[in-house]
Amino acid sequence: MIQDLLAPLVSTGFQARSLKKADGIVLDKPGKPSYDFPSSIMVIVLLQTFSKILESIMASRLSCVTCMVGLLNPHQCCSLAGYSTMDACTTLTHKIKTLQMAKCKVSTLFLDIKGGFDNINPQQCCCILRSRGISPYLISWTRSVLMGRSCRLLFQGSPKIFSPVAVGTPQASPVSLLLFVIYVSRLHLQIPLGLTLSYIDHFALTASSLSYRWNI
Repeated sequence: MIQDLLAPLVSTGFQARSLKKADGIVLDKPGKPSYDFPSSIMVIVLLQTFSKILESIMASRLSCVTCMVGLLNPHQCCSLAGYSTMDACTTLTHKIKTLQMAKCKVSTLFLDIKGGFDNINPQQCCCILRSRGISPYLISWTRSVLMGRSCRLLFQGSPKIFSPVAVGTPQASPVSLLLFVIYVSRLHLQIPLGLTLSYIDHFALTASSLSYRWNI
């Protein structure tokens, strides 16, 4: 039954508008001295079950295809099968020890992309997929799932009116992490005698030379 309902959406690369509506539960962040500012609250988005089922199927397909065409960097960990936090730590530790054995001075800069998920541009994301020859129906579905979304915030006294969401990936969606790592894949720079490693929106840039000043 579910398969019969979702099959047309998968084959045409279309996400129904009714599946792109979500409720956002507004909660106070614990331990804040004041709750007069938006940064003191958090929004937990509740997606529809059918939407999450479809997005899980498409995420599995998109993951396989993007890995085959080399769109995802092998040093991008998490949201990919077989890559975990331990893989990231082991890779970084091994690289540093190897460079140190070669009498190099090694420096690592840790970065965090602030608000990365909320600022993904649908058109740019589709351009990245198109540049690697990804199937048109997958590109069409990606554009459809990222555009035309709406959310209503639920709190005491809220008007319960849906408002459009123009950018970003849907929170808690099975496809969000994958689309994000695709979006930032080109940030993996080629560093001579170094390494660019990432774990979702956290990056580690490692450089080595004969001096720490040159690394900087």
